[in-house]
Amino acid sequence: MSKKITKDMTFRDVMDKDKDAAEKLADKGLFCGGCPMAAFETLENGAKAHGVDVDELLEELNDEKK
Repeated sequence: MSKKITKDMTFRDVMDKDKDAAEKLADKGLFCGGCPMAAFETLENGAKAHGVDVDELLEELNDEKK
């Protein structure tokens, strides 16, 4: 990935950028692939709405786990 995934990106943008994102999101309980809000909701807002730590999610999406 050339540009990092950020919390202000929409779920659709994230899934378009990373072919593995839908699976990573689903592992966190975020089943965004079929959700009509995926094109509009930011990663930060969706994570907060579903009780997911956005910073931890970003680490995983950007493969920054230590």
